[in-house]
Amino acid sequence: MADDMVVTQHQVEVEVDGLPTEMAKHGLLRYNSPLAQVFLIGLVCFCCPGMFNALSGLGGGGQLDHATIDKANTALYTCFAVFGVVGGAAHNLFGPRNTLLLGALAYPLYAMSFLYYNHHHTNTFAVIAGTLLGAGAGLLWASQGAILTSYPPADRRGTYISIFWCLYNLGGVFGGLFPFSFNYHRGSRKAASVNDGTYIAFMAFMLIGAALTLLILPPNKIVRDDGSKATGFAYSVAKEGTEILKLFTNWKMLLVLPAAWTSNFFYTYQFNNVNGVLFTLRTQGLNNVFYWCARMVGSAGIGYLLDFGFASSCRKRGLIGVTIVTVLGTAIWGGGLANQLRYRDGQWQEELIDFKDGRRYAGPFLLFSSYGLLDAMFQSLVYWIIGALANDSQMLSRYVGFYNGVQSAGAAVAWQIDMHKTSLITQLIVNWALMTVSCPLLVLLLLLAVKD
Repeated sequence: MADDMVVTQHQVEVEVDGLPTEMAKHGLLRYNSPLAQVFLIGLVCFCCPGMFNALSGLGGGGQLDHATIDKANTALYTCFAVFGVVGGAAHNLFGPRNTLLLGALAYPLYAMSFLYYNHHHTNTFAVIAGTLLGAGAGLLWASQGAILTSYPPADRRGTYISIFWCLYNLGGVFGGLFPFSFNYHRGSRKAASVNDGTYIAFMAFMLIGAALTLLILPPNKIVRDDGSKATGFAYSVAKEGTEILKLFTNWKMLLVLPAAWTSNFFYTYQFNNVNGVLFTLRTQGLNNVFYWCARMVGSAGIGYLLDFGFASSCRKRGLIGVTIVTVLGTAIWGGGLANQLRYRDGQWQEELIDFKDGRRYAGPFLLFSSYGLLDAMFQSLVYWIIGALANDSQMLSRYVGFYNGVQSAGAAVAWQIDMHKTSLITQLIVNWALMTVSCPLLVLLLLLAVKD
């Protein structure tokens, strides 16, 4: 692709890589369009974080002993908290392709560590792999966030975010089929660990995701359908260091901080202490499929509302989105409380629930799927709001890096809380309170910082 591409509207429509006018005009097949690049980053996350989510969503990472994943993920998210913040600077300095490749290569190593644990039952490899994945995930998600918030045209940001989240969550859906199919005849009524084939399947897809990062283009090659380009990079280590420090005194980021903290905090409770405690092994995999399906529905729904809602004002659509998430969150966490009162501290006294149990399965299944719906709506909303704070890819990469760093610090604390056997009712109430508190602060951010 020529570096000196002319970016007038007429030539973008007629002369982009020799494609026919209509295809170039709508950006459907044009490789350097925001849509194509968002689709590619969605495929990368389908294969890497998507499969990681399917693995984590099993409860205990597919292991009967949850202590292994508690330790590995504490190391992971502690490291992620640091690299999430500096990941934006790495993206600006090295470009998206190199940053994404380095990040993606850490995912198959993490899956390999659980395959190793199946045979040697030592936590050392899992903790080391978790630490490396923390660094890698920080880099990958910083680049993903910069692409997702800065490449799309402003009036279609919610739609592009929805496309990404649907592809990303489809990885969790597809990955959930591995433990369900590979372990269908194992441990139907008693707890057990998943077999080797499950981890090998995860590793294979993660390696494909790493290879796909080589197809990502730098921002100065991205041409929107109106002829505008995404912002290029200025390579300055000193400037990036200074700008990162400024984030911690930026009032906009301080208002985002509670939402960022809670956005990964609830996974530990939901995966380990709902899916990992109540259900049979094969049913945990099936639940994962529907959890990530619900996330696809949630992200598509909130994305459509934020772009095409009945309110003409961008700010008003954001406020409506926050209101819907607040009401839905209250209802779902209230249902979670009712379910939690049936058991305490990981001790489910009844026979494990199987997907063939009919009405006995329906209620807990609906609750777990609803957690996925709420998660996607909440995170898509926060991404949309962050994207509305600026129109510069360098600034947005730092904002997203800050968001990723804080959410990972919250996750590290959550995994430690679970490892120290904090009561489950306390975990639930803290999760509910954090999401509730963050919503009014998002309203304040919309009122003060988002312009129409």
